[in-house]
Amino acid sequence: MSTPEDTKEAAGKVTLPSSRTWNWHPDLPLTNARIFAWPPNPVTIVKTLASYWLALTGRVVIVATALISWFYLQPALERSSEFSADWMLAMFARNLALFTIVTGAMHLYFYTYAKQGKNLRFDARELVRNHRAFSFKDQVKDNMFWSLASGVTIWTIYEVIMMWSYANGHAPYLTWDDSPVWFALLFVLIPLWYSMHFYWIHRMLHWPPLYKLAHSLHHRNSNIGPWSGISMHPVEHVFYFSSVLIHFVIPSHPIHILFHLQFNSLAAAFSHSGFEGLLVKDKNRMDLGYFFHQLQHRYFECNYGTDEMPWDKWFGTFHDGTQEATERVREKRSRMFGD
Repeated sequence: MSTPEDTKEAAGKVTLPSSRTWNWHPDLPLTNARIFAWPPNPVTIVKTLASYWLALTGRVVIVATALISWFYLQPALERSSEFSADWMLAMFARNLALFTIVTGAMHLYFYTYAKQGKNLRFDARELVRNHRAFSFKDQVKDNMFWSLASGVTIWTIYEVIMMWSYANGHAPYLTWDDSPVWFALLFVLIPLWYSMHFYWIHRMLHWPPLYKLAHSLHHRNSNIGPWSGISMHPVEHVFYFSSVLIHFVIPSHPIHILFHLQFNSLAAAFSHSGFEGLLVKDKNRMDLGYFFHQLQHRYFECNYGTDEMPWDKWFGTFHDGTQEATERVREKRSRMFGD
């Protein structure tokens, strides 16, 4: 008797990975960038955007954290007109607490207490301990150190620069009253800009000299957990968070800066959770990780962007999860590195 995977393989002429490769994976082969499918389908675009914004998703959670940060935890903008340790340290402390609480909660839930077991977990392997490849010989401690010591620090430095610029009129300032439509639309556009920026920055970081200098630190994590999201070398953090500099060109509000930088940080923790979603009563209540990026950590030279925009398809770096795609990536790695 044929199985659903046999049927899919016969119909699509693809070979699916074995159960030894992945504990769980979505339907394969992957497709991505439904918003940018050609020819455009307005119904598909609306449904895709609705799935991002009209359900419990990471970006909805991050809009909420940005709003709470702005109205309750952000120093008054006029204080930012001059550099001063009090307001800068207040923002650093908030960012440190926010990232630690969100990322730590996911790690405790999924890994320390294993509340979901291996349900919807992509890679069944345990996170690494007692291995000299990691600082402190421990993957989680390594990830926590680089995320908090370097990641939150550089995230806050960019935030300080932007708030100082708004306070002194060096960045174009937008209020809700100026254009409520554009004000709201920016929350939708920021993840798309992030996707484009991330693809090109990520490809640059895979240039062998930069990879050896910086990006190899992030790729210590061939299997990932929430703390892996922004576990990067300081040089990579400088490039990674630089997407926020678009606000020197595009009129926006400080709340967009909070959303943008928190999206860079918290969305990375969600996407590196190692789990497709959060199960409650056997139903996926919130999408978290995505297999598209899990493939990048396993096979390196593929899926440099996100599944929101088709940069990888356009430039021939897309891995759709099939065995054929894995063989193509291995051939590419062999040409690049001779291994």
